[in-house]
Amino acid sequence: MDLRQITPELSVSPQITPEDLPDLAAQGFRVVINNRPDAEVGPDEDGAAMQAAAAAAGMEYRAIPFVPGQVTQTMVDAQAEALALPGRKIAYCRSGNRSTVLWALTEAGTTPADSLLQTAAEAGYDLSGVRPMIDALAARKG
Repeated sequence: MDLRQITPELSVSPQITPEDLPDLAAQGFRVVINNRPDAEVGPDEDGAAMQAAAAAAGMEYRAIPFVPGQVTQTMVDAQAEALALPGRKIAYCRSGNRSTVLWALTEAGTTPADSLLQTAAEAGYDLSGVRPMIDALAARKG
């Protein structure tokens, strides 16, 4: 696994497998956030398989599929709700980038955009392309 810490409560990762979840639970993760659409993975890593593995590991599971370029306010709101759950969270997609984008969008208007982009960059993700969306969300909240 390639875990990248975004905040003390959130790490993101490229695709994880059902077999990874017991180890993640042992590391203290309590919530699994799947940002990858089922159409991108096989049946061994689809939402149903991941949800069953999360339940078996005693973890909460949330599916918020994010097709590249198709982010919606509903997705941002669902991600914010998942991030508000108690305990450490692991969010994943193909590379971790979409999970990081959704995190940044949930923080828009609360955390300065420059800080969000810097945190993402420190984790290896370039969010400069979504800066206009972060700024627009911040303006709506402001």
